[in-house]
Amino acid sequence: MEHKNLPNCPVVTTLQLISNKWKILILRDLMIGTKRFHELKSSIQGISQKVLTANLRSMEEDGLVHREVYPVVPPKVEYSLTLLGQSLEPIIQAMYIWGEKYKKNIQY
Repeated sequence: MEHKNLPNCPVVTTLQLISNKWKILILRDLMIGTKRFHELKSSIQGISQKVLTANLRSMEEDGLVHREVYPVVPPKVEYSLTLLGQSLEPIIQAMYIWGEKYKKNIQY
């Protein structure tokens, strides 16, 4: 994300960076630690390879995800959170806590 195009409102900026369910789930999984592509794909129910690739690239461009390519055959690529990405942990944790409370209190 280009800094000159950032909105004035910090909430909108945050939403632009983590604006879809896939990015939130990628962050959730990488909070635990470094993962390879197939590990992310397996743990995120319903995500296609194309969508996962696009979201990882976007998050890398935004400085949230680090992509490490190892010079081996077959190619080995690992994804991890940057320090900036790790700084989103309180937001993800708050979403988890809120979701747990909601599930306990909701009546059908």
